Amino acid sequence: MAGMKSVRGIAFDAYGTLFDVYAVGALAEELFPGKGALLAEYWRVAQIDYSRIRALCGRYRDFWALTGDALDFAAAKLGLALAPDQRQALMEQYAALKAFPENLEVLQTLKGDGLKLAILSNGTPDMLKSAVGAAGMAGVFDHILSVDAVRTFKTAPEAYQMGPDAFGCPAGEIVFVSSNGWDVCGASWFGYQSFWVNRAGNVLDRLGVSPQGEGTSLADLPGFVAQRR
Repeated sequence: MAGMKSVRGIAFDAYGTLFDVYAVGALAEELFPGKGALLAEYWRVAQIDYSRIRALCGRYRDFWALTGDALDFAAAKLGLALAPDQRQALMEQYAALKAFPENLEVLQTLKGDGLKLAILSNGTPDMLKSAVGAAGMAGVFDHILSVDAVRTFKTAPEAYQMGPDAFGCPAGEIVFVSSNGWDVCGASWFGYQSFWVNRAGNVLDRLGVSPQGEGTSLADLPGFVAQRR
């Protein structure tokens, strides 16, 4: 199989993979005691749902605006009166999400091994720049790829095509890493070697395709990559 011959680069999903989208739950709990975890969960589900619906219907709206829409929906669903200052605080928190603790060391190890690294994300360029800076990851990535450039969201092929275009090699020579099962399935269909960071021990979606590798944290990725170089 062509993808087994070499690994030229690694493309990472951002939200949920590098950056903890549920880190907003702590602030949400401060603002809405007893409802913070649910608000964070509903917010994330609506965010992903809206990206899929808009991609399917060709109605692009950038991920920052879409994230705000999803927050408004989540608050309304829970019957919360979301004041403008509370909304701003939560959105600012989302712009500077915490990275998972093992990530920076793993990324530096992979880069030290001579691999090219990229982020390939639904996030806007400004969102990604903010998150990367807040996580101390500036200078780690060779490419930061936002779907803004193609005006649709993963799992559209146009979004995944940004990886091969940036790395200058076939998708089969790139490992795509995501914590989202639907994302690793989409990447596998597209032709990437895919690795699922399954922190929560989730069950894989029944889509007739599986990632080539799986781990419980990003720390499991270097071993997978080493076997395929």
